[in-house]
Amino acid sequence: MKDKQMLFDEQQKKTGISRRAFLKTVTGAAAGIGISQVFNPALVSALEKALEHHPVLWIQGQGCSGCSVSLLNNVDPSIADVLLKVISLQFHPTVMASEGEIAMENLYKIAEEYKGKFSLAVEGSIPMAANGKYCIVGELDHKEITMVDLVKDLGAKAGSVLSIGTCAAFGGIPAANGGETGATGVMDFFHIYGIKTPVVNIPGCPPHPDWIVGSIVHLLTKGLPELDDDGRPTLFFGENIHDNCPRVEAYDLGDMSEKLSDAKGCRMELGCKGPDTYADCYKRKWNSGMNWCVDNSVCIGCVEPGFPDISSPFYEPA
Repeated sequence: MKDKQMLFDEQQKKTGISRRAFLKTVTGAAAGIGISQVFNPALVSALEKALEHHPVLWIQGQGCSGCSVSLLNNVDPSIADVLLKVISLQFHPTVMASEGEIAMENLYKIAEEYKGKFSLAVEGSIPMAANGKYCIVGELDHKEITMVDLVKDLGAKAGSVLSIGTCAAFGGIPAANGGETGATGVMDFFHIYGIKTPVVNIPGCPPHPDWIVGSIVHLLTKGLPELDDDGRPTLFFGENIHDNCPRVEAYDLGDMSEKLSDAKGCRMELGCKGPDTYADCYKRKWNSGMNWCVDNSVCIGCVEPGFPDISSPFYEPA
């Protein structure tokens, strides 16, 4: 007798997911973000018959798993719908049941079977010092696999790569001054090894779940989104925080907050890095639209290259 998972898999093969149904499911994440007209035929060709034929492989390097936690907080659509109906997430070390060599074998099998078609999501930076030994991600055939090995192999086979979080995009906290691991982001890593696979940076410490889901949606339905000079989707990272801040009028009037508990006033003199930061946090907000950094503290510029060094100290003027 077939178990429930086998029956579910068979049903998925029979029905697939139509573009119309797919877009309806992800309306909550994609609404209002705009759709770029930049197409990547190599990426979307696999979607013409069924969207589930475009697997997403999520790997984790030197980080805190905060980006995965952010993704799990996605509300509309729910993370259950995202993982089971929207994206064909075939590998994720934090949420999958499989582990050890069985998991690694499946990872490489999918990468080979869907070579040039799957999307690789990278969370965490890539530590290059000590031949990559600072981050061992698994073992196969009695051989340790480093994050360097994994990104070099899978990155070259992928149809696209998403750098999830500032660590994966730009090096982030592991690459800050004083680090010993030689941590680097995906784009710089690809440049070193001559890997040409397109990269979409989704920075943030952590990134908003909408940025993650919305970027994956765009890849699956339209191909690569329009990117800024730092490789970030302009539909999420095209607006300046300070210019759109609800406290900008206070800034124009010279009304500055003296302490973080002040209900009014601009927080520039308390260290806000909004003028140098580009993201749509001010309108998207966090925790199901409850609040955002400037409601409680200051913008620390976590989506920008060079974070945290360029933003430190957080509570002193730039």
